[in-house]
Amino acid sequence: MNEIKIPLTVPSVKHREYLKNFNLATAGSGSLLLFAGDQKVEHLNNDFVGQGISSEDASPEHLFQIASAAPIGVFATSLGLIAQYGASYPKVPYLVKLNSRTNLYKNDEEINSPAWFNVQDVVEFKRQSGLNILGVGYTVYLGGRQETKMLKEAAQIVNEAHKNGLLAVIWMYPRGKNIKEDDIHTIAGGAGVAAALGADFVKIKYPYNKKVKETAKAFTEAVKAAGRTRVICVGGTKQEAKDLITQAWYQKHIAGVSGLALGRNLHQRSLKEAINLATALALIINHDSSLEDALAVYCGKKKIDRGGHSSFLGLF
Repeated sequence: MNEIKIPLTVPSVKHREYLKNFNLATAGSGSLLLFAGDQKVEHLNNDFVGQGISSEDASPEHLFQIASAAPIGVFATSLGLIAQYGASYPKVPYLVKLNSRTNLYKNDEEINSPAWFNVQDVVEFKRQSGLNILGVGYTVYLGGRQETKMLKEAAQIVNEAHKNGLLAVIWMYPRGKNIKEDDIHTIAGGAGVAAALGADFVKIKYPYNKKVKETAKAFTEAVKAAGRTRVICVGGTKQEAKDLITQAWYQKHIAGVSGLALGRNLHQRSLKEAINLATALALIINHDSSLEDALAVYCGKKKIDRGGHSSFLGLF
């Protein structure tokens, strides 16, 4: 799974840049730890202030502090936030989220989330800013009346990203009347749509529950449906760190997924806690660590030399 098969939509003159971006994002492992910062729009302030949420999370800069210090693969957020904070955090590996919508609009049947910017805007911003922008992301909502519009825009975004040597990550969420969002068969269908769009990675829902091994086995349907598009699971609502680490190990080694996307599970924690959790998860996702070693690192029973964002040196 570590072998990178370059899509034919990537022109030969952009092969080197595409491979560079892919390897940087995945620490050469083929698997992605994505830090999602698009929730500033998606969930408004509900996810950033309240009981059980670190007071540090009230400021958008907390997101950038985590992205700068934790061993993530990419930090996905809006171009506007990157423009405001990027000069202070130039070494962060960025992924520009092209569309977002708030949670105030409740009619799932009419959900539409057009892109705020196009890929060429991102390419120009990357050139003028000199920031480490590795790709773009876009959310598709399947099942509503606006589905065909979003699919067309998503297809064009994937194609344009590849033309410019950028990665394309699709957030794929079945959403609408009578749709069971936690049904693995439905989720797998969405993963297959992302494959048809040509996405490099697809971010899909994972039905977290107490049947850890059984759920991971069932989730292989989604991984198979995605084919060469690599599956990353959403982290969902905030979980106990040890539970999340355990689930991540089963997702990778039983379900066969290629990574994890975290938002609330990182930014709702203090900077120190977020770094510790991301370190343990990166060991599993990018370095094939055992569950026991990852938990030991999280608990402080084993030490590692982080060696920057892209690798861990001198493990244990």
